[in-house]
Amino acid sequence: MTRRFVDLSIYLENEVASDPPGLEPRITYFTHAHSYEQIEPFFPGLRREDLPDGEGWAVELVQLSTHNGTHLDAPYHFHSSMDAALGERRKSTTIDDVPLAWCFQPAVKLDFRHFADGYVVTAADVAAELDRIGHRLKPLEIVLINTRAGERYGHPDYVSAGCGMGYEATMYLLERGIRLTGTDAWSWDAPFVHTAKKYRETQDASLIWEGHKAGRDIGYSHLEKLHNLESLPSDGFHVSCFPHKVRGASAGWTRAVAIFDEALMAAG
Repeated sequence: MTRRFVDLSIYLENEVASDPPGLEPRITYFTHAHSYEQIEPFFPGLRREDLPDGEGWAVELVQLSTHNGTHLDAPYHFHSSMDAALGERRKSTTIDDVPLAWCFQPAVKLDFRHFADGYVVTAADVAAELDRIGHRLKPLEIVLINTRAGERYGHPDYVSAGCGMGYEATMYLLERGIRLTGTDAWSWDAPFVHTAKKYRETQDASLIWEGHKAGRDIGYSHLEKLHNLESLPSDGFHVSCFPHKVRGASAGWTRAVAIFDEALMAAG
C-alpha cells in the first residue's frame, strides 16, 4: 500500500521569528572538529590525532520551552481542571498522559485564511466552513485551522498574524467529540496584540485566551505552529502528532505529519 507523507512541522532553529522576543529556542552546535574536548575526559590520554580523520562527534545543546517549535498542548496548559461541562470536573491531563488515540486520527482542514488578523472565529464560522467543504465531524477527528499566519512564519509579524479560535468555536468542536485540534498560528487563540486592544477597551477578562479556556469545560489538546496546511485538501488524510513524553508538563514537541493513503484516494 502506497502512502504519501506531508511534514506539517516547523524547524527548531536559531534566529527565526517563531516566538515572541526572549522566548525563542537557543541551539548551540558542536561540530566534529570542535568536540575533542568533550571526548577526551572519557578516554584519558586520547589525542585528537588518534581519532579517525581527527574528527569527534557532532552534538547540540538546546535550550527550549515545551512550547517552542511545533508542539502539542496538554489540557493542563489551559487550566488546572477540565471537563466541568461533562459533570465530572477533574484534574487536567498533563502531556505524558494525553491519550495516544487522540494523536493519530483522520483529519479535516478548515480554511480561515480570509479572516483578518486578530479575528475571533465563531461557531457559525466553523459550521459554515464545514458546510462549504461538505464534511460532517466525527468523534476524535483532528481538526486543523489554516490561518494567514502560516504564510508569515519566519517574518517579524508572525506572532501577530492570523485569526484565532474563540470559546464558542472551540466548544462547537469539542461538543461534537473532537479532542485534538491544531493551527498554523503561534496560538490557538487570536494573537495577543489584538486581544490586548479589546481588553483595554472593555476590561473584559473573559476575552483573554478564551479558546484555550474552553478546556475547563471539555478537556482537549491542540497543536500550535503547524506548517504547510495550505498544501492539504479539506479531508481524506490522517494526522500523526505523538508528543514527546515530558513528565508532568503542559506541552510536548511533536513531528506532526499528514498521511495520505494513495490507494484509497484513487478509489475515492
